[in-house]
Amino acid sequence: MKKPALKYCGIRSLQDLQLAANSHADYLGFIFAESKRKVSPQNVKKWLSQVRVEKQVAGVFVNESIETAARIAEDLNLDVIQLHGDEEPADADALRVLTDCEIWKALHHHENTTQDIARFKDHVDGFVIDSSVKGARGGTGVAFSWDCVPDYQQAAIGKRCFIAGGVNPDTITGLLKYHPLGIDLASGIEKNGQKNQNLMRLLEERMKRYVSISE
Repeated sequence: MKKPALKYCGIRSLQDLQLAANSHADYLGFIFAESKRKVSPQNVKKWLSQVRVEKQVAGVFVNESIETAARIAEDLNLDVIQLHGDEEPADADALRVLTDCEIWKALHHHENTTQDIARFKDHVDGFVIDSSVKGARGGTGVAFSWDCVPDYQQAAIGKRCFIAGGVNPDTITGLLKYHPLGIDLASGIEKNGQKNQNLMRLLEERMKRYVSISE
């Protein structure tokens, strides 16, 4: 089994960034939308100037104007723009013209998710599939039925596909059974609202052990 790409999202402090930058994650995510993990572009720019980050950096936007998202992406030199709202394929196309970023679309797990993937597939570089929780866009710590993961990855074939929702050190091996290509988590590596080094290490160790056994 190939090691899934790993994204630690919802970084909201300099300390969070320092821990995540020294982790085995491949992507680090900042949320620029209403959320308990919302951060300002100004703070993120300051933190990035203080920490050496040799990972891909993603910005999460929810129904933001194309111009604002593109400006923030350019100012922070983002690698990925993740659209986590009600955006349409045309919005992804517009951002592709204005930026050099990869464009990802977050979708919620429901009966029509594979159709949604098909609708966006020619317009984005990747997907994040998250749980559907009323009143929340993500970061809930609630898992969906992971037996759908192979179907989603088949629908998104040729694109990045991250699975989010309810992933933590205790549940990681349950998700790995379905061979996800990417894993995205926020609350699963937090303690008292902050990223936690011990939880990161535990999750990464269990991932490594599972992948090595499955090879």
